[in-house]
Amino acid sequence: MEAVAEPGNLAGVRHIVLVLSGKGGVGKSTISTELALALRHPGKKVGILDVDLCGPSIPRMLRVQGRAVHQGDSGWVPVFVDREQSISLMSVGFLLEQPDEALVWRGPRKNALIKQFVSDVAWGQLDYLVVDTPPGTSDEHMAVVDALRPYSPLGALVVTTPQAVSVGDVRRELTFCRKVGLRVIGLVENMSGFVCPHCSECTNVFSKGGGEELARHAGVPFLGSVPLDPELTRSLEDGRDFIQDFPDSPAFPALSSIAQKILSETPMGLS
Repeated sequence: MEAVAEPGNLAGVRHIVLVLSGKGGVGKSTISTELALALRHPGKKVGILDVDLCGPSIPRMLRVQGRAVHQGDSGWVPVFVDREQSISLMSVGFLLEQPDEALVWRGPRKNALIKQFVSDVAWGQLDYLVVDTPPGTSDEHMAVVDALRPYSPLGALVVTTPQAVSVGDVRRELTFCRKVGLRVIGLVENMSGFVCPHCSECTNVFSKGGGEELARHAGVPFLGSVPLDPELTRSLEDGRDFIQDFPDSPAFPALSSIAQKILSETPMGLS
């Protein structure tokens, strides 16, 4: 018998998207951040839940590191990224006393914090909640999926890089999704070639096409290849809105198509 969601802090969230990968360092946080920015531009209200407890990088990417999380009547109030409050963020990075502090916790304590993040953050009304997860298929991922299952997540975006060592690990992530009954919205190949900032030629540093081939064999939609672009890297380092500032970047069409896939799968949101 499936769990039924109790009214609570996720009651106003229309759609939940998890960003997963079996491999670390493939750019899940980058994809999560750019997806949120891309969904914001057509007027959607977006939240980001950063449950990568040991590597909370999204506050830096959105230039809100050092902000404080406050306790409200309904729970933790997330940090708003912009004046219009169109993007809100909750991350363990806001709870650390020092930015270089390591989270040296065993599994049960991590799982408890993940469940608290799901139940105790006062998101308000959101069109989309993007959940950035740590790499792997461990108990932390089970805690995320189990905590969100009553709210019927839209599904998972699975991120890989082109080379075989990454594709092999991400294949196991797809198996994880099947075993826990989590629908795969699609697969993204990140770091798919390096775009020269001088001549715009794309060099396949990590080979090419591994993600697309994996998607074809697994029978899941392939959502596109995002190249390595120095402008994308710089925008994340500086906390800038890449989607707004670099529409001519070779990475822009792929990132936009991922957001469009999400929008096309969901009914009209709050806006």
